[in-house]
Amino acid sequence: MSTTQTMDTFAAIEARRSVKHYDADHKMSDDEVKKLFEATILSPTSFNIQNWRFVNVADKALREQVWEASWKQAQVKDASLLVLICADLNATDDRPERYWANAPEEVSSKLVPMITGFYKDNEQLRRDEALRSVGIASQTMMLAAKAMGYDSCPMIGFDPKKVAEIIKLPDSHIVGLMLTIGKAAQPARERGGQLPLEEVLVTDTF
Repeated sequence: MSTTQTMDTFAAIEARRSVKHYDADHKMSDDEVKKLFEATILSPTSFNIQNWRFVNVADKALREQVWEASWKQAQVKDASLLVLICADLNATDDRPERYWANAPEEVSSKLVPMITGFYKDNEQLRRDEALRSVGIASQTMMLAAKAMGYDSCPMIGFDPKKVAEIIKLPDSHIVGLMLTIGKAAQPARERGGQLPLEEVLVTDTF
C-alpha cells in the first residue's frame, strides 16, 4: 500500500467530488493501482456473478484515442488512471460454478443452477444487472480512491460505440461508464445543492 494515510468512510463519502482537472505529471504506484482494484472487486453482485470487467487504459496512444472519443475532455488525458467499467452480459452462463467454488457443496449445488435459470432468456434483466454491478463497483472504486488520497470523476461524456471499438470490447459486453482517478490540480466546484432528505426518503410507501 501507499504511504498515503487512509480516511474514515464517512469522511471519504463527504469529501468525494467529481474532479475535472488533474496533475498530469502524477503517477500512481503499481501497488496503489493493485490495492484500488483489489478493493473494487470486493463489490457485491447478484449471485456473486462478478459480471464487471475493468479496462485500465494505460497505453498512451489508446488514451489519446479515448480522449478524442470523449470530446477532448482534459481529465481523460491528465488523470493518473483512466478506467472503463464494463460488464459481461453473459457472465451468468460462463462457468457459473466458479462463482461458488469455495462454498460448501450443499450451497453451491443449490445456487449455481439458480443463476442460469434466473437469467435465462431475459436480456433486459441481464442488462439491468450489468448496470447495477457497474454502478456499485464504480462507487466502491471512487470511495477507495478518495480514502487513498486521490480524486475521481465518473463520466458518460464519450462516444460509447467508438470507445468500444478502441478497447476491442467483445460483443457480449457493454460499457457502463468511465472513471478518471488521480491527484486534483484544481478543486471541484462547490456542491450544486442537495435535495432535502424529506424529498427523497419515503417510509414504506409513496
